[in-house]
Amino acid sequence: MSEVQNKAQLAKNAALRIGRLNTEEKNQALLIMADALIRRTADIIEANAEDLRRGKELGTSASLLDRLALNESRIEGIAEGLRQIVELPDPIGDTLESIDRPNGLSIVKKRVPIGVIGIIYEARPNVTVDAAGLCLKTGNAVVLRGGSSALSSNRKMIEVLHEAMERTALPKEALQLIEDPNRSSVDEMLKLNGLLDVIIPRGGSSLIQNVVMNATVPVIETGAGICHTYLDATAQPDMAAAISINAKVQRPSVCNSMETLLVHADYAKLHLTALAEEFRERNVELRGCQRTQAFAPWAALASSEDYATEYNDYILNIKIVDHLNEAIEHISNYGTKHSECIVTENEDHASRFLQEIDAAAVYHNASTRFTDGFEFGFGAEIGISTQKLHARGPMGLPALTSSKYVIIGSGQIRE
Repeated sequence: MSEVQNKAQLAKNAALRIGRLNTEEKNQALLIMADALIRRTADIIEANAEDLRRGKELGTSASLLDRLALNESRIEGIAEGLRQIVELPDPIGDTLESIDRPNGLSIVKKRVPIGVIGIIYEARPNVTVDAAGLCLKTGNAVVLRGGSSALSSNRKMIEVLHEAMERTALPKEALQLIEDPNRSSVDEMLKLNGLLDVIIPRGGSSLIQNVVMNATVPVIETGAGICHTYLDATAQPDMAAAISINAKVQRPSVCNSMETLLVHADYAKLHLTALAEEFRERNVELRGCQRTQAFAPWAALASSEDYATEYNDYILNIKIVDHLNEAIEHISNYGTKHSECIVTENEDHASRFLQEIDAAAVYHNASTRFTDGFEFGFGAEIGISTQKLHARGPMGLPALTSSKYVIIGSGQIRE
């Protein structure tokens, strides 16, 4: 039996046991796991240094190395994510619907765990703990397959969590990490029908599309983030600049950062040169349409391929448009249904944008960087779903549940 099959089977065997635990038992375990991460911070940082050294040797970009890096502050944040999950209501057992039939049957629809969740992700080691916490809180077993670039970090964190789980009611077999770095381990996970109930991919477009196109296990698609900010003609300059800079620069390596800035022609005439200069001062490489180059001559000419690229880096496309319809059309052509923003004082334009843009999160006068489970009050998130079935947007605890109908009778039979 392969590592993938063996660990998936262990997780499946543990799923029934974890599903029996009550909220207090799960919460107590998560708190012990959070404390263990803090206590073993030095060991985790040492393991992470191996990943960073290997990444530098392979020529990994600075932005991706930033996504990979762990320090005391980030580990404290990861542990705090577990504590936040503890504070959130446990959705398992919630009554979603109650029906009393004329024949005396009582029908109740309740939230239940999904079962065994497979998660395939790339360089961010914090996902390891976020995913563990969210899945275990909702009574699910989880099989993790992180990127090879974070293998040392992930191994150490799972080691720490397993040691902590041995002192709790949570069976450590409910949390599994696939350590085989070969692509074949991913391909094998995609076909584990009967062992995995669902797969959630987190990462770049190529990873997500590989999972979506090749999995026979059901998939919850988390999307690549080609996010846009549209500065309408009436956008307040200070607000527009602050939102635009934040959406691109605050952390460009994540999926909710802005990749293309759309600017109304009237706004561009008055403010684009100053805004482009501010991006240049922050070491953002600009690529723009020909009209953009009139205001920022140092910008390279953007291609259709550029508009369709998720950079996750200090690179930004700029396109000047003549009206709201053109902005909406551009987003419809190039967006990935993740997060889109309009900055405007025109309420009619804002209303149209929020209604017509097809995305998991749409913003009026706020940065796309807020599309995040922690910022939404979920404690942490399993990913940003860009599909329309089961879950959409940041997926917190309720998104990791299914439902069952419980029917209570008194001897009824169907005629």
